[in-house]
Amino acid sequence: MGDGMDFSLSDEQEVFKRNLREWCERKLFPRVKEIDEESKIPDEIIRDLANMGILGLTIPEEYGGSGLDFLTAALSVEEIARGDVSVATAVLVLLQQSWGYILSKYGSEELKEEVLPKVAKGEAFVGIGSTEPQGGSDLLSFKSTARKEDDSWVLNGEKVYISLVREVEERGGGFLTIVKTSPELEHRGFSMIFVPLSIDGVETTLFKNMGRTGVSTGGFLMKEARVPLNYLIGEENKGFYIAMEGFNVARILVAAACVGAASKALEIGMDYIKQRKLFGYPIGKFEGIQFQLSDNYAKLEASRLLVYKAAWICNQWMNGKADIMELAKASATAKLHAPIECYRIADDVMTWMGAFGYSKESEIQACVRGLRSYSVGAEGAQNVMRIIIARELLGKEFLPYKK
Repeated sequence: MGDGMDFSLSDEQEVFKRNLREWCERKLFPRVKEIDEESKIPDEIIRDLANMGILGLTIPEEYGGSGLDFLTAALSVEEIARGDVSVATAVLVLLQQSWGYILSKYGSEELKEEVLPKVAKGEAFVGIGSTEPQGGSDLLSFKSTARKEDDSWVLNGEKVYISLVREVEERGGGFLTIVKTSPELEHRGFSMIFVPLSIDGVETTLFKNMGRTGVSTGGFLMKEARVPLNYLIGEENKGFYIAMEGFNVARILVAAACVGAASKALEIGMDYIKQRKLFGYPIGKFEGIQFQLSDNYAKLEASRLLVYKAAWICNQWMNGKADIMELAKASATAKLHAPIECYRIADDVMTWMGAFGYSKESEIQACVRGLRSYSVGAEGAQNVMRIIIARELLGKEFLPYKK
């Protein structure tokens, strides 16, 4: 996609997408049920993703990454979710690509050299530590704090519903964690600090999700936990703005994951309705199925185009040709549309497949459960996306909580 209305991918992106799809069909899709039932992404899958440069795709080359753009990142996440329709593997990948990028952009040189090469190799992981027990979208209600003491940040508070807690505990890495450093400044008083889970004063817990079970969800409690001052991400009291940048890029990749999983679901569904017979006819001959298929195809294409447009705007923003508000609106629009519509596509395919679609013998049930997570609230609830879009259309004075 260029500066004009050009929907073509570059030759390099076409080759990249084709090779990744071939790998996903051969190595990833056959293991969807294993990933879902064993609640773990196999080590060899992670190793292959690292060797192909997927985990470090947006990390600069000097830290072991590929330094590629966010349209290419969106293509990679789409293909990976198409391979693992439970979207667990896509969750792992998109967190490294989005928050790894933020760490590479704002982290201290010492922290980047310590963490990013390991992330690119799949030897450590990064994630976002945002949500707290009282909520996730209302940052002003957050209670976690950090204070300077000698040569350290001292952290207190709790984060919950955080992806990759078990994986970070096992392999290393940490979370870009949002804490209050100047509470009296409200949203201007937040900072982002990198928090490893291996340090003293951090206790973890795990939750059981209904879907995307191949990656863990958990939380961590910080009690007088200490990290070096150079673990600060960006400037002190600028954490709110850095977090919003991260969520903007992460939402694009979340929407891309939804598109990939729904694309494979629709493909599985079409194969099924061509073969399954009712009253002597393939059920694909019935108008009720055909109309639903056509509607779902249109919804899938609309979601994909919104993702690609948002990724293109993200690239423009990275090159100084688009502002952050334009990116926020585009990424929120993609995140608003794709999770709901892609979930409905997978749910319709399950209905076409009847009892088989509902059974653990089919990958579709894992797809339905995984996609549901992204309309519940990961990277922002759907109504928060609506608030962001309306803010950009009407102006900040029309925010519902603006006095």
